[in-house]
Amino acid sequence: MAGYIATNNLGASFGGVQAIENITFEIPANKVTAIIGPSGCGKSTFLRCLTRMHELVPGARISGEVVWDGKNIYASEMDATEVRRGIGMVFQKPNPFPLMSVADNVSAGLRLAAGRMSKARIAEIVERSLKLAALWDEVRNKLHKPGGSLSGGQQQRLCIARALAVQPDVILMDEPCSALDPASTQKIEDTIDKLKKSYTFVIVTHNMQQAARVSDFSGFMLSQEMGEPGRMIEYGPTNKIFTTPERKETENYITGRFG
Repeated sequence: MAGYIATNNLGASFGGVQAIENITFEIPANKVTAIIGPSGCGKSTFLRCLTRMHELVPGARISGEVVWDGKNIYASEMDATEVRRGIGMVFQKPNPFPLMSVADNVSAGLRLAAGRMSKARIAEIVERSLKLAALWDEVRNKLHKPGGSLSGGQQQRLCIARALAVQPDVILMDEPCSALDPASTQKIEDTIDKLKKSYTFVIVTHNMQQAARVSDFSGFMLSQEMGEPGRMIEYGPTNKIFTTPERKETENYITGRFG
C-alpha cells in the first residue's frame, strides 16, 4: 500500500554526531501515527529522514532504509524530488510564501507540471485542496491576497493545502499546532481526522493530550543519556501506549515524571 512506510535500522548523524540509530519501525497506511518523546531525542530528525530532507543539511549522513511503496527511498535510482512530492511535510511554524497569493501558495508545488496543466485545472486543484484543508470557506474571497495576510491557524491550514495539492500518499507534521491557539488547534486536528481516510499522517508532538486525541498509533523515542542518539523505545496502538505501556520509561514520560 502506497501510504505504508517502514524503516529498517535507520540511523542519522550531523557532522559525525549520531542523532538517531537502529530505528526499525512500521507506519501503517491511512492512520495517524504520533511520535512523542522529550526534546533532543531525534523526533524531528526521524521525521525529516522519512522524506529525504535530512540529507539537505551539510554534513548529514543516513544509514539503513526507509521503504515506501515497496522501495527504499535512499536507493540510487530514487528521485528525491519525487519522494518529497509523495511524502509531504508541514513544519512547526507556518511557512507560506508571505507575498505570494493564497492561490499561488497552494499551487506552488504544481509548477513543475504547470506546462501540462490548464489554468482551469490548476484552479480546480487549488479549490479542492483548500476544501480538504477546511480553509476554502474562509479564503474563497481572498484567493488573490497574500498568504502572509492570513491568521496563524489559517496559514498552517494553507500549508496543509499546499502539501495536499501535489496529491501525496503521506503527510508528515512537525509540531503543527505548537504556535496556535486552542481554536486553531481544534481545526487542524479535525482536518487530520477527516483526511486520514485518504492519507497517512505522522505527527511529532510534545502535547500528550493531542497525541491521545488524534493518533491511532504512537511511538516513544528517547535518548538514554544526554548526547546519546535517540531510539524508538516503544511503539503500539495509542490507547495501549497511554494506558498500559510496557516500558517504565514510557509511563514516566506520559505521566510527566520526566521530559
